[in-house]
Amino acid sequence: MKSQSEDFLKKSTGVIKWIVKKQAEKLHEKFENLYGMSDEEAKKTPVIGKQIMAMYFKDMGKKQVREYLETSTKPILVMQGEGDFHVSVEEDFETYKQILQNHPEAVFKLYPGLNHMFMPAVHGDIKKMKAEYSKPQNVENYVISDIAEWIASH
Repeated sequence: MKSQSEDFLKKSTGVIKWIVKKQAEKLHEKFENLYGMSDEEAKKTPVIGKQIMAMYFKDMGKKQVREYLETSTKPILVMQGEGDFHVSVEEDFETYKQILQNHPEAVFKLYPGLNHMFMPAVHGDIKKMKAEYSKPQNVENYVISDIAEWIASH
């Protein structure tokens, strides 16, 4: 989320940039106190809107993904749309490939032209996030087929 807000900030100008900077500062403040909260407090503290509570991020942060992946013997499917502005192919997808390079059952699927929801990217720009997700569409059938084939093969 930090890299998302930084990316949005880089792409913004004028008053929008000022607003984004202030919102990013507020968000970062919420994350700074995240691990100081009790679980009960974190369950009641909204971080994004009214639905996404601090507990979601607190729990996610407790799990060290790299350690888990490096020691896992379970089959792993890593999928990402190239048009996903929430994560980066270079920073995220390629990092997973590096971490799992010696994992015998790691499968990687990178989908050109798809967004975070595995639907065709409309704008592919974080500044147009609302427009990106307001267009009614479906997950691409070939993504569903890839998931089904992976499940069936394991």
